[in-house]
Amino acid sequence: MIVLTSDHGSILCNRAVRVSGSRATSSGLRFKVGNHLESDPESALLIQDPTAYHLPDDVSQKQYLIAKEDYYFVYPNQFNEYKRHFHGGFQHGGISMEELILPCVTLEPR
Repeated sequence: MIVLTSDHGSILCNRAVRVSGSRATSSGLRFKVGNHLESDPESALLIQDPTAYHLPDDVSQKQYLIAKEDYYFVYPNQFNEYKRHFHGGFQHGGISMEELILPCVTLEPR
């Protein structure tokens, strides 16, 4: 028997949302890790207590920001340029059904 699956799904991202954070914030389009993270609460989940979600909390005041649905994060500087660049691209790392439910097939010999 062989089981095939992927490690994660992806989603077509069509809605840009502004994000801000400290200089040390990660560069992902669908998730951010850092300090002082801010974004629209309708488009992202802000995790201020990583241990409650069993996420690494190795740095003081570490936060996670995870995009919902088909949103992707863009910094305010050059917002429209980056929005145009990433609009309509398939991304992963957020919270959407397409990313969390994985395709899986089981193959058995005849």
